[in-house]
Amino acid sequence: MSQPEVIIIGAGIGGATLAAALAPSGRQILILERGETLRDSPEARDPEAIFRRGFYRPDELWLDAAGGSFNPGNYYQPGGNSKFYGAVLMRYRAGDFAPLRHIGGTTPGWPFAYEELERYYSAAEALYQVRGAVDQDPSEPPRSAALPFPPLPDEPVIADLRARLQAQGLHPCALPLGVDLDAWLQGGATTWDAFPNTRGGKMDAESCALAAALRHPNVTMLTGARVTRLCAGGRQITSVELNHRGQLRRLSAPLICLAAGAVNSAALLLASAHDGAPSGLANGSDQVGRNFMNHNLSAVLGINPLRRNDSLYQKTIQLNDWYLSGGPSGEPLGNVQMLGRVTGPILAAESGLPRRLARYIADHSVQLLTMSEDLPRPESRITLRDGQITLKWERSNLEAHALLNQKLARALRRAGWPLTLSRAFPKRSPSHQCGTCKMGDDPAASVVDAGLKAHDLDNLWICDASVLPTSAAVNPALTIAALALRCGDMIRERHLT
Repeated sequence: MSQPEVIIIGAGIGGATLAAALAPSGRQILILERGETLRDSPEARDPEAIFRRGFYRPDELWLDAAGGSFNPGNYYQPGGNSKFYGAVLMRYRAGDFAPLRHIGGTTPGWPFAYEELERYYSAAEALYQVRGAVDQDPSEPPRSAALPFPPLPDEPVIADLRARLQAQGLHPCALPLGVDLDAWLQGGATTWDAFPNTRGGKMDAESCALAAALRHPNVTMLTGARVTRLCAGGRQITSVELNHRGQLRRLSAPLICLAAGAVNSAALLLASAHDGAPSGLANGSDQVGRNFMNHNLSAVLGINPLRRNDSLYQKTIQLNDWYLSGGPSGEPLGNVQMLGRVTGPILAAESGLPRRLARYIADHSVQLLTMSEDLPRPESRITLRDGQITLKWERSNLEAHALLNQKLARALRRAGWPLTLSRAFPKRSPSHQCGTCKMGDDPAASVVDAGLKAHDLDNLWICDASVLPTSAAVNPALTIAALALRCGDMIRERHLT
């Protein structure tokens, strides 16, 4: 392995996309990924293995604020959590970049407007081969390019639901998805939501961005390489300490890019404290680990004993009618989208219902997801307790989420699904974690600048969900990818020319 000129820590959406952006520079790039490549197995399409036995969940415990422990459900392998994601690749709305008044408070806004990121959104949509139809969604922001592929087809039950929602004056529209449906279904007759992409068809960080990066001979990836500490002197990261399959190693490079995910990036910076930075690296603002956000999510089921849902994947439509308004004074409420098809075994495993009852409910219901913005709060934070990650998450904006659930339930009843049930996602679900190393212009109130370089260090960039100043109310994967492409352009222009 040649001496690296750039080290990227993490091969999820942020790290893999950044590697793809930097690869054409010709510089020696080393990607350090703590996990091993996810291999195919019979469990890959087995809902009992995934949802009941937790076959793929890592053997890891975090602490909560009360001192209890929980398994967080974050995944570690090339591709990161995107190997299991629902493949929704959606842009933030233009209004998400400015301060926005919610029922639970006002968001701080971003250091730049939507227009600054727009061309990178288009580039990310091309890289991840997004399917969709942007003319159906009245909340869709301006764009410079069409989506690369047409939307996935609605199954008959979902087409009927779409028509019934339209008859109420709502605007159901295609979900933008990174899925080659034919290729996915060749690997097994399941939805892709929460199932690992081991047989192809889902456009995740490994199959798209990482594959593009590794086609360049100057890009190398080391798996089984868990970074434990960043060593610094003055304003420079001088080396990266890691455990590589039981062997302790130290590597160095002129440029270091941290993309370990919202929780683990913050934890690594905190764990790298030294005499010159006693509260952790890049933490002169005392903001590392703070402002943790995790969307308010609920599963909402519309049930009708006289109707049967025979769909296979179902995850093709969304509603944004209440995204930027809908509250009592016009406040935003959030996004509604289909869940991947919830079958009896999945519902039994997730709810604890008897299997026969769970199968009946699953087969006589449509299953949707409501998503409301969680507002940044300094007291919601990641800390370390004796080296173990501790999460204190204080949910916010819950009134808006409750109203969104009520509006959806009313629409489902009018659409012919008279009984509705809802259940909030638990803390152990990694529901779009973000915000712990927030981006901003003020070094006293943020961790990285608008180009994602750490304020306190001259050769450290952070390129994952941790930098997001706000969570918005959409799936963040495409925004992370767009930021990574923008960051890659800026690094190449300013440091690799």
